[in-house]
Amino acid sequence: MVPPFEAAASDGAPPPPPGTADAASPAARTRTSPAVDYVGSGPPTYDAEPTALPLADPDDLDDLVADTVLDGARYGTCALRAVSARGDSARFRGEPRRDALLTARFGTGDQALVLVAMATGARATPGAHRAATEVCHWIGRAVGRSYLRLGEDIRAARRGDLKSGLQRLTDRSLGKLRAGAAEQGVDPDDYTATLRCLLLPADPDCRTRVFFGVGAGGLFRLRDGEWQDIEPRAAEAVGEAVVGFGSLPSETPEGDRLTMDLGITTPPSPYEPAPEPPRDPFRFRASIARPGDVLLLCTGGLADPLRGEPRLAELLTERWAAGEPPGLTAFLADTLIRVKGYADDRTAAAVWEA
Repeated sequence: MVPPFEAAASDGAPPPPPGTADAASPAARTRTSPAVDYVGSGPPTYDAEPTALPLADPDDLDDLVADTVLDGARYGTCALRAVSARGDSARFRGEPRRDALLTARFGTGDQALVLVAMATGARATPGAHRAATEVCHWIGRAVGRSYLRLGEDIRAARRGDLKSGLQRLTDRSLGKLRAGAAEQGVDPDDYTATLRCLLLPADPDCRTRVFFGVGAGGLFRLRDGEWQDIEPRAAEAVGEAVVGFGSLPSETPEGDRLTMDLGITTPPSPYEPAPEPPRDPFRFRASIARPGDVLLLCTGGLADPLRGEPRLAELLTERWAAGEPPGLTAFLADTLIRVKGYADDRTAAAVWEA
């Protein structure tokens, strides 16, 4: 008996036009995958679409936060997709998105450095969305002022200097957030946020990807059709990068561990107390990507269901393992596949390696 797809090809139908993907190819399967609204034991409690808008202050319209932001780019050997969307719970209650997303390119040509920063404000706290936005801007300014040296250190594999310098920048950014809380008369423990960042060199000869940050979330890698949870544990935060292909040495063969000039000012004056360091452990990982990898950085709103619902990871594998990055709208749909019991904001950045 002839299989149906072979019979269809032999009944005189014209061949597909040049450039058309074979229906059996991975790319075609990815494009034609049916839309999936949710996975898990049943439909989520909340509606799939936004219900209520956040309350607006006519004298402070700059404080409004869009339900969803979407961005993307292609530099060097990687393609970036990034999204931040309000969770089902906040959409139902008319609360603003507590997650913030910043994507920025500093510099031009092969010297450019792309930063992706995402943050989540404290739950059930007024102004949580402002705290998340502010800490993204603080770290963005710090990285942008030092992007040339950061890029040099990434290319030269100066891991020790990268880790210590980025930790200082992170501590200072979160310290500024605490100082701002004191100025506003707000408890610093309430006016705070997690912070998770990626540094992506535009140099096509450099496949080093650097993650750093503080707080909950996820760092995953899709390699050879399998998801790997590579989130550095607190115990690993002071050690080496992930062991395996492309792990970077702690110093160059010549022993070069030059101190980074990250634009950090001298110790503050005695009239200005130094900001407190973050209470959560600093997390850092530098690794080298292989062609075909997909690196996914996300806040807890996506990391938690990815770890808790295997079907979600399977669906993302089906959609993303074909090699070509999805378009922006397809990426948005993929990252918003819902899971019952997980209704927080979702912010994610995925990097496809050519």
